[in-house]
Amino acid sequence: MHNQIHEAEVLEIYRPNDWSSAQNPVQLMAALRHSHSLVTARQDGQLIGLGNAISDGHLVVYFSHLLVHPDFQNLGAGRLMMEAISLKYKDFSG
Repeated sequence: MHNQIHEAEVLEIYRPNDWSSAQNPVQLMAALRHSHSLVTARQDGQLIGLGNAISDGHLVVYFSHLLVHPDFQNLGAGRLMMEAISLKYKDFSG
């Protein structure tokens, strides 16, 4: 479920959403790339959204980031990403 992401395109989502993580791009990229799961949304090749999950892989999952670029909000991308990433953890009971 890990997708190829690049710092510049990630920052193009975090900055317009005013997430402070954009101020620490090295740490942000490391955190995203080392997430248990990462899901992205693209339109015509452009990254328009992303979400990640942190998990122990057995019982606990935490969806820590879910962002959609403001120009593409309210079009269903966030819902589709959440559905996709949630499917991986559907059998968790904790």
